[in-house]
Order: sequence, then structure tokens, then C-alpha cells
Amino acid sequence: MTDSHVIQNTSMKPIIYIDMDNTIVDFDSGIQKLKARGEYIEALEADEQPEIFALMDPIPGSIEAILRLHHYFDLFVLSTSPWNNRNAPSHKLEWIKQHFGHAEGSVFYKRVILSHNKHLNDGDLLIDDRHVTGFKGTHLHFDKTTMAWDEVATLVIQHFDPAHPHQIEPCQGCQPNS
Repeated sequence: MTDSHVIQNTSMKPIIYIDMDNTIVDFDSGIQKLKARGEYIEALEADEQPEIFALMDPIPGSIEAILRLHHYFDLFVLSTSPWNNRNAPSHKLEWIKQHFGHAEGSVFYKRVILSHNKHLNDGDLLIDDRHVTGFKGTHLHFDKTTMAWDEVATLVIQHFDPAHPHQIEPCQGCQPNS
């Protein structure tokens, strides 16, 4: 393989991956909307509900914080897509386009990765509500019940600020590859 085949970070900004479910979007809001419509199918798992990913609300402050982070970092969505929900990939992409724009130059234009193997992505930081084993960068374990997105954005900016670095606490339960 020659160097021309290696994908490089040409902007030299730190690369940050952000999960969707219960990180950018409120998964429970989709469940509540399906139940209110009488469309929740009890026999299916929550993430297998056909329309669930189209109905979720943003977690308060997530969109504003991501727009703020966009000025300093190369941002990517890194989310899983339920294996048994054929609508999930297109609904997740449509959700991103609806809330962040669909045109070239928008925050996540061609920057959405759906994978069950998040540890294969190389980056500086992963913001995720789940424990991800093997991610090589720093993992910020997001908890929507105890964290506000404006605080997360400030913490991330400070973490990468050479003049005022603030170390992000390692994710408990997440083990990097050795």
C-alpha cells in the first residue's frame, strides 16, 4: 500500500466521534411518541421499532454544543444501527440531516459512520453513553442524567487546549487496546 492510499487528517484538528442514541438524541422520547400514537409493538425490542429513530428528540443542548465544537474539531457521528431494524440506518441519517443540515459544508456532511465495531475507528475522543472497549483515543462516557451538553463542550475544549489542559477522566469499564 502506498501513502496515497492512507487516509490522513489533513485539517490537523483533533478527531472527535459522537454517538447518537442517548448521546445526541433522547432514545426514550422515541419510545414515548410511539406509545402515544399506539404504534409501539410490544413483541419487538425498543430499538427494533420500525419508526423509532425518526421520532427521537435531541438531548437538550446537544445541537448547540456540537455546533460550538465544530469550530475546533473534526466531528463525526459514530453510531450503531440495530441489526434487525431495516429503517434505522436511513432514519438516523435523515435525523442528522434534519437537525444539522444536508448541504456540503454542514457539520456532519458525509461524516456519519454506522458500525458495530467502534473500536476500529481511529480518533482522539469518543463521546458515547456506552462503554466502548478498545477505542484507542480518550473515551468520554456521556450520561444524560448527570451531564449537560454545554458542560461537555467546555470540558472537551479544555481537554485539548494546550494553554489550559483539563484531563478527561478515563471511562470506568472501558479498556483501551494494549
